[in-house]
Amino acid sequence: FAITIAVSVIISGIVALTLTPALCALILKPTHSEPYKILQKFNTWFHKLTEGYTKIVSFFLKRAGLGLCLFAALVSTTYFLFRQLPNSLVPEEDQGYVMVVPILLPGASLDRTLAVTKTVTERALQQPETRSIVMFAGFDLFTFANKSSAGASFISLKDWDERKALQSDARALTGRLMGINADIKDAFVLAINPPPITGMSITGGFEGYIQNKSGADIAEIAQVAGAVVEAAKKRPELRNVQTTVSPYVPQYYATLDRAKAKALNIPISDVFSVMQSTFGTYYINDFSLYGRSFRVMLQAEGAFRDKPEDLRYVYVRTSEQKMVPLSSLVTMKRVVGPDLVERFNIFPSAKVMGEPAPGYSSGQAIAAMEEIANQILSKDYSLSWMGSAYQEKAASGSSAFAFIFGILMVFLILAAQYERWSLPLAVITAVPFAVFGAVVAVWLRGLSNDVYFQVGLITLIGLGAKNAILIVEFAVLKHNEGLSLFESAIAAAKLRFRPIVMTSLAFILGCVPLATSSGAGAASRHSIGTGVIGGMLAATCIAILFVPMFYKLISQLAPDSSHSKNKKDHPHE
Repeated sequence: FAITIAVSVIISGIVALTLTPALCALILKPTHSEPYKILQKFNTWFHKLTEGYTKIVSFFLKRAGLGLCLFAALVSTTYFLFRQLPNSLVPEEDQGYVMVVPILLPGASLDRTLAVTKTVTERALQQPETRSIVMFAGFDLFTFANKSSAGASFISLKDWDERKALQSDARALTGRLMGINADIKDAFVLAINPPPITGMSITGGFEGYIQNKSGADIAEIAQVAGAVVEAAKKRPELRNVQTTVSPYVPQYYATLDRAKAKALNIPISDVFSVMQSTFGTYYINDFSLYGRSFRVMLQAEGAFRDKPEDLRYVYVRTSEQKMVPLSSLVTMKRVVGPDLVERFNIFPSAKVMGEPAPGYSSGQAIAAMEEIANQILSKDYSLSWMGSAYQEKAASGSSAFAFIFGILMVFLILAAQYERWSLPLAVITAVPFAVFGAVVAVWLRGLSNDVYFQVGLITLIGLGAKNAILIVEFAVLKHNEGLSLFESAIAAAKLRFRPIVMTSLAFILGCVPLATSSGAGAASRHSIGTGVIGGMLAATCIAILFVPMFYKLISQLAPDSSHSKNKKDHPHE
């Protein structure tokens, strides 16, 4: 975005300095004809508007104390509203697909999981927004582990042009899908929107790990994670909070009689390889077919590996080339334990994940989770973020440095242009008004303080300063011609009012499609468009009332010693 704006401004500047004067000479011809009546009415109305604007400017020039108080009130209001804005990294988008994840009880069979996933898929196909669905069972989307109790459906939606209604939005569809699948008793069905930045997280919302630093077992970690999840379910800022740790999954524990295997001259590695290649999967090689590469995986048919008794049908070879059944070497015992043990930053951890509730931002959801963690977790535990939540925490505060650096660059460039340190301050005073308008617009629309809004704020530095430059530059010229500071400020404001309004109005109208767009990436366009439109409205309607006052005050405090005044710098009462 920054590169696009910079290149556009450079090209626009070149055109304005070269082609525009030539076109003006060709197009603008002296004419004696009367303008159209509608133009006459517009010019009359605009003349009255200019006169009213000039009177307000004169009022603030004579009552600078009141103007400074109003400016301080505006800055305070901006700070207060800015603190009220919810924080987020980027807005949640309708990306054209949603994910539905049925979560069954630990240890549920693959057949049960597949049946529930098919039911969820059939119900999703009945939704008018659905175009196609891809489903699978036996793979946990949240942990990327093979689990018989996990499944998922990827629902591809129709084009955005066919889903213009609010209830057809992907975020609205997720809530509807959870509602229509709430009657499924065998599973908890979770419908989620994909992450706004692909690859940063598995799902939309937040992801983190509860880390144990004292060597506790997985059962204790799961208990602590469960307490955090239960507390999170009571918070209005959060929804669909859950943990992926499950320490009591029905399992079989295989015990190998190593002494017997040694007596029979059977290598231990051969026993494990045979078990893996029949009851699990064993990679053989790759082969090419029809221009594609396929993997060869060795595995027994499901009917021959679904019971512990099937060990007697699998044999392992001894060093004497004799075949021994696995059931004579391996005994199976029913136990319960975790199906997956995760580590984060080396420490044993339990993953927690969730989403902000409707009406709340990701920043508010993260703050709520951190508050819960501070209340529940002991000193042996900590909550660490990953994915988009981690990036949001890491990026917090960085926009302030970019904004300050942008103001500093504008100030230094203007100081070099005017060869003075004081006059650029009069130009910079227009920026707080632009920020005020942007914050108010975003606050009124219920948007959040995200990266796109912050980009818009940085853009407003130059846009707001542009209007102020038109006034300050002309005021300096008039002052150099011998007018007082009061007269030069009034003359500059009156003469430059029309160009400021017209150029700003053209820019604002050009940004309206950003703030009202729909379809892919609409949320990010709303964020930047709303902020920029609000900022430019404030810079056009409010800032130009105060810039002449700041020009006069700053020029009085830091007069130009090289300028010989022909008139005293006092207003004519």
